[in-house]
Amino acid sequence: MRFTPMLRNAPATAKRSAHPQPLGWANTLGTSSASAALKERVQRPAYLNRMASAEELAPLFKVRTLSTFFFDSGAEYPSLRGYIGWSGFTGVGYPKTVPTAIANYIEKNNLQADPATKRKFNLFVGASCGPEVEERWAKNDMIARRYPHQVGKEIAKGINEGRIEFADKHLSMFPQDLTYGYYNLHKKHGDPKKPLDWAIVEATAITEEGHIVPGASVGATPEILQSAEKIIIEVNTAIPNLTGLHDINQSFVPPNRLPYIISAPQDRIGKNAIPIDPDRVVAVLESKMPDNTGQNAPETEDSRAIAKHLIEFLSAECAAGRLPASLLPLQSGIGNVANSIIGGLAEGPFENIMVWTEVLQDTFIRFFDSEKLKFATATSIRFSPEGFDHFYKNWANYKDRLLLRSQQVANSPEIVRRLGVIAMNTPLEVDIYAHANSTCALGSRMLNGIGGSADFLRNAKLSIMHTPSARPTKTDPTGISCIVPFATHVDQTEHDLDIVVTEQGLADVRGLSPRERAPVIIQKCAHPDYRDLLMDYYERSLHECLKRGSGHEPHMLRNAFKMHLNLMEKGTMKIDKWD
Repeated sequence: MRFTPMLRNAPATAKRSAHPQPLGWANTLGTSSASAALKERVQRPAYLNRMASAEELAPLFKVRTLSTFFFDSGAEYPSLRGYIGWSGFTGVGYPKTVPTAIANYIEKNNLQADPATKRKFNLFVGASCGPEVEERWAKNDMIARRYPHQVGKEIAKGINEGRIEFADKHLSMFPQDLTYGYYNLHKKHGDPKKPLDWAIVEATAITEEGHIVPGASVGATPEILQSAEKIIIEVNTAIPNLTGLHDINQSFVPPNRLPYIISAPQDRIGKNAIPIDPDRVVAVLESKMPDNTGQNAPETEDSRAIAKHLIEFLSAECAAGRLPASLLPLQSGIGNVANSIIGGLAEGPFENIMVWTEVLQDTFIRFFDSEKLKFATATSIRFSPEGFDHFYKNWANYKDRLLLRSQQVANSPEIVRRLGVIAMNTPLEVDIYAHANSTCALGSRMLNGIGGSADFLRNAKLSIMHTPSARPTKTDPTGISCIVPFATHVDQTEHDLDIVVTEQGLADVRGLSPRERAPVIIQKCAHPDYRDLLMDYYERSLHECLKRGSGHEPHMLRNAFKMHLNLMEKGTMKIDKWD
């Protein structure tokens, strides 16, 4: 059976159903035969009658030019819609064939060269996607807006050049805001209860009810599917059927929201698959493309030193009776420091450890294999290609010790606080009073989104920020100081952080006032090349502010960003003097 999109040739005055039916393929799309692998994965036979190729689907994705996009009523152009949601989280579980086909179609027809044919889409994904799709879309200037998170040079470039509108958002909040309709206030067409025109999602299987079994991530996929008028499913037969790995709960909005009844990382509250309305599924196709994750960031001497400081601190907390011998559930971010910490724990003194986190990296495999990690739950598994090969080949060894949830649950402040999570994340810089900047270099240049770090740090029992004391540059042998007088952008406030740690040492600022914090952070964490400079700033600030009766958190505003300004002008943060 083949079918034609209902709205493609509709007259300007045609009324649109509040609940769009599946597109009819009869006149435009070719017949695609299902492989044996696809038939095995798709347990709802009716879906196989909606098969299409990615190349046949690509021309259906059209939008108005950006200048008229948000104020177009849609009456004249009923098929010109550009609110698209993808599955995926940290470059895992994202759709690959349809987004690639759309980019191919646009490039082949040179559509971006003419404002009358240019395609720019509003793209909504739980977190980042694979660079071969998201970065390519950004390079082709195909993204008008991107929410709520991003990682990549091309998309960051588009944001900083003003071509892509981007609003950073805590990852626990994005799915609920999507279902609230906050992101489609200017969408003047289609079903008002469906913020997205399209959802394009990857599955590893489809149940008899037509529900979707995700891949190695869940992210915001349940809410994206809930919010879409039309759904396209890519069934990836190149990776195993991961039925049983997921715990999917339905997302309600107030006043009908229910509590998450979770008191331990292994507790299940939902189903194995994502429920959807089968009538909104307009196409199913087979994908055989693996997740493009690349290698994890390698450990370094500095990252191992940071891990050593943290493990010593956690051991002391256990000895003092503030933590149990098996610790409390751990949350760890992404990067070489996180890898070193998890690797250190795999070789450390703690047993029967639980993990409640956002993303698992390769070192978690070593942690599992050490038998010291009892159970882990996350919203994504971001292994290297070699890590995925090992994981899939040894699936039986891991499947009962691992669970993937939606990001709204994995990052839930309520659960993080209840479980007493130990949260560990990496910033760009931390100032002497423990404000942290995770996103914007020099206060303005977006590098990457905040992700879920603040979801955890504000609510954890122990909120830890770890960073090298300095990051190397081409113009300074020491590099940029990551301990600064005043953070140029604040993502995590002084009120939320308990511990700051670098390769130099660990500053425990629990219970300390701002005037007590600053010397501890400087002496324990700053690079030796910057330590005296930062102490001089603090002491001068303290003297001036106490003199005028404003000494709670002393600053010299005229000098607060002098190190940053010197970096911009002279390529180094090392200044000669403060005045």
